[in-house]
Amino acid sequence: MQNVRNHKAMIFAAGTGTRLKPLTDSMPKALVPVAGKPMLEHVINKLKHSGFTQIIVNVHHFADMIIDFLNRNNNFGTDICISDERDCLLDTGGGIKHAAEFLQGSEPFLVHNVDIISNADLNDIYEKHCIENSFATLLAGTRQTSRCLLFNTDNKLCGWQNKLTNELKWSNPQFAYSECTAYAFGGIHVISPEIFNCFDGYPETFSIIDFYLSNAQKKDIRAYIPSQLRLIDTGKHKSILKAEKEYSDLL
Repeated sequence: MQNVRNHKAMIFAAGTGTRLKPLTDSMPKALVPVAGKPMLEHVINKLKHSGFTQIIVNVHHFADMIIDFLNRNNNFGTDICISDERDCLLDTGGGIKHAAEFLQGSEPFLVHNVDIISNADLNDIYEKHCIENSFATLLAGTRQTSRCLLFNTDNKLCGWQNKLTNELKWSNPQFAYSECTAYAFGGIHVISPEIFNCFDGYPETFSIIDFYLSNAQKKDIRAYIPSQLRLIDTGKHKSILKAEKEYSDLL
């Protein structure tokens, strides 16, 4: 498959990195090294090698350090813009809404969490999204997590579940719980620009997952579930060590 060319991507890099303290007391999570390179560099390289060369990075915690890092490295040969959230951390939905000027257009865009390392084929996710003409396509897998998204047999989003507390958010009542499978969200999604027509009435700060759950009954929000997904969230100390040992071929 040929690489996607010149499509847009957003990297969520504004988080405070609470789980990585005390490292994040003096640097942003995005610059915490994994196998000698900052998380942000790993994600930029993956996007670049997949042909996503128009990238926007949101910043909040130690924002100047991220901007300086990108400048020193000439944006790694890509076209990078900054979405400034220094005044207020806007959460994932608010972050996308705040970056609308960059992301709006006629084509879908990809969103990638800065702390996700995976073997996911970004081109294949993007192509599948376009073929199915979905509203949003979410990378999902079977990794262990207490909080899962629920999808029906057609991989359409139906709800959310916290397995520890048994809390359930059911967003699509036309499907029965018994018809659904729980998957972990992989922190990568492709989104139709139509989403910017749906943000009216939403506050400045909100979760994109809550937005998906609220709109799943009327919008086509689907899972992309690779057969052999390898993915790790490096937002915790032990996960960084595991990534360096078990995912070194992806770094």
